[in-house]
Amino acid sequence: MAAYGLYTHIASNKFRSMLLLGGLFLLVYVMVFAGALLAEVALNSNRPFDDYLTLAAHDLVKAFPFATIGAAAWIVIAYFFHQNIIDAVTGGHDVTRQEQPRLYNLLENLCISRGIPMPKLKIVDSPALNAFATGLDRSQYAISVTTGLMNALNDREMEAVLGHELTHIRNGDVQLLVIAVVIAGVIGFFAELFFRIFFNSNWSFGGGSRSSSSSSDGDKKGGSAFAIVLLAIALIGLAWGLSLVVRFALSRSRELLADAGSVELTKDPDAMISALRKIEGRGELPGATSAVMEMCIDNPREGFADLFATHPSVDSRVKALVKYAGGRDPGPLPLPGSGAEAGDGGGPSADSSPDTRPEAPHAGPWGSSPQPAPSPAGPIPGPWGRR
Repeated sequence: MAAYGLYTHIASNKFRSMLLLGGLFLLVYVMVFAGALLAEVALNSNRPFDDYLTLAAHDLVKAFPFATIGAAAWIVIAYFFHQNIIDAVTGGHDVTRQEQPRLYNLLENLCISRGIPMPKLKIVDSPALNAFATGLDRSQYAISVTTGLMNALNDREMEAVLGHELTHIRNGDVQLLVIAVVIAGVIGFFAELFFRIFFNSNWSFGGGSRSSSSSSDGDKKGGSAFAIVLLAIALIGLAWGLSLVVRFALSRSRELLADAGSVELTKDPDAMISALRKIEGRGELPGATSAVMEMCIDNPREGFADLFATHPSVDSRVKALVKYAGGRDPGPLPLPGSGAEAGDGGGPSADSSPDTRPEAPHAGPWGSSPQPAPSPAGPIPGPWGRR
């Protein structure tokens, strides 16, 4: 039986998922230690530097079981309710075969062809052109498609997009990204909490009034408290930054592999290329968080100098499909339906896809002449008739 995708990639994703879970707890403990440092300074700002570290370490040991239980509870909440949260943000809802026969049949045929369990199908009422997969296990897997994408793509292109999302599910990319979002959520929550407490509190280093004979010693202790606060802020910032780096590093390679997996499923690289060209720059979901956009087939949001872009550019994805799958690139495509009124469903895409059928001779705007610009054989007509 033919393998779906790369076994090594699937195994790698499972291994990285376990590392991410370990990283989640490690970063949470770093955050707890930083919080303990701030708490010790708030209680007494006249201790030596080493004393703060020792006391914070003792606090971490005491808080260890509570931090572990809290992080585990966060994962459990994400496991059971992440789909509800995503649906609330995007407005996605389940659909049946009776409601969306075209989309349902395309997805079902792909699943049957490879013996893949059928995920749930969801529709997002948005003019954006995008799709994404969610879920942490077989009972939760779902593929969401926007109404804008359904209207813009023909059956071949839509099948390619569904194959792309199925590859994410099969390769374990969905679970990996959800875990990364959980990590960033935990760290972001505690980082914001600590920073709010810090900036909304009146911190003083060195205590109140002192005699002149002990002012030098007090200044040293006050300096230690200030250094501890800087260390705590640095640890919080480092943990928050690492959690973001994990999220930013996940998407790029997985999108290229999902494109390749779609071609493996459909045997139609041109359809995948055409779909990407239509989606290009038109996938912004209004109101969607950055975590949701990272799950989408295309994320038009870009970071500083493209360093924090979660997806490779459409150009690079198309070039890879042309080079390795033998596809043809039609170049950037106009916005579907922008030039003429299109019907619903597959109507607009039948005209816009270059690979659907051979191009017929163009008709004139007022008739069905087979020649768009006939050359006159007789005398050249003037503006008021033939001379």
